[in-house]
Amino acid sequence: MVKVVTDILDRHGKDTDLTFHISPGTSQMAAVWIILSKTLFPNAELIESSIEQGVNTVSFPFELSAEFIPNLLRPADRRLELLSRGLPPESPEFSQIIHKSPIMQRVIAKAQHVAVRSVPVLIEGESGTGKELFARAIHNASPRKDKPFITVNCGAIPADLVESQLFGHVKGAFTGAEKAQKGYFEEADKGSLFLDEIGELPLLSQVKLLRTLQEGEVVRVGTATPVKIDVRIIAATNRSLIDEIHEGRFRSDLFYRLAVAILKIPPLRERSGDLSFLVDHFVAQVNTDSKNEPGYKDKKISPDAKNLMFQHSWPGNVRELLNTIQRAAIWSFDSTINREDIEDALIPLGTSNPSDILNRPVGGDFKIEDMMEVVAKHYIEKALKEANGKKGKAAELVGLSSYQTLGNWMKKYNIN
Repeated sequence: MVKVVTDILDRHGKDTDLTFHISPGTSQMAAVWIILSKTLFPNAELIESSIEQGVNTVSFPFELSAEFIPNLLRPADRRLELLSRGLPPESPEFSQIIHKSPIMQRVIAKAQHVAVRSVPVLIEGESGTGKELFARAIHNASPRKDKPFITVNCGAIPADLVESQLFGHVKGAFTGAEKAQKGYFEEADKGSLFLDEIGELPLLSQVKLLRTLQEGEVVRVGTATPVKIDVRIIAATNRSLIDEIHEGRFRSDLFYRLAVAILKIPPLRERSGDLSFLVDHFVAQVNTDSKNEPGYKDKKISPDAKNLMFQHSWPGNVRELLNTIQRAAIWSFDSTINREDIEDALIPLGTSNPSDILNRPVGGDFKIEDMMEVVAKHYIEKALKEANGKKGKAAELVGLSSYQTLGNWMKKYNIN
């Protein structure tokens, strides 16, 4: 059946309207047509006919593509799949990084490989991609796992306190230094120091950080006495440090000292196949976190809501996804998070870049029909707004022949 339909589309064009008649034949054939209309050919219309009722459109209140297909694609044996790809089996320290996509499998394999070494690691990735999660997993998979893991947000430290907080100070070193204090480097001795947003460090502090890494010692503010330290550095940035070097905001010698092992964490939009798994994981997490709250009902997410999430580009990545599900769970009054709950929970981040829809990764959850729906809805709704709801004028604005044709498009893409 699939070959017959695809041959028709090849001959007559991908935009050809499809209608599947489910009345003739056996019940098994009807089931196949229903499955095809809900998965490979989601824009196809289903009809049934009888002498008594005539011809009627058939609708089904569920989405197979979101509800069942992820389970069909779930690997039967995760270990065998990884071995067949030539990747090492994932260690338990990385189990919190929910994924399925090959691109994440490769990044995790590299992280596991470098974890057992004491070399510096530089993690690059957009905000919300899970850089700290990777840093903790690397530390926990290393020989230093029983020693401290200290996290420092370099962008949150006031410029005049960077050196004191990183390297420590002695009593009386500056106004307010009423007692001696260790810096983050000394607190992380024998363990790992995670320097998040390393690109935010002032240039003067970068010089002293470089010296500390080169000499393996710190000098507290207010003294000239060095203190030996043994710290593994894991740094992270959401900037391009190469660009920062060209702009004179980051030292090249410090970059090469930090960038012994570089991990590039892909944004969520490039992780084909991961979104469905992450949604299910976060819904379960929200249920667990909220179970003791008065009146809370365990949530599940509807296939229609999940399909809407597949169409979003997630500029805030995994962090935005979790926050969206948390908001949707708050506003959902019953046990199912539906499409409207997700629409209310998504926060507009200004005008999107038109190229975003042209740069989506193919494969996994990608469906070209969904992308066409996003574009059609955007311009039809814009035209209706400019035409004050007059369908004839709106049809002219988007190049359609008549208001009836516009009405057909509105029906096809569920535009009110």
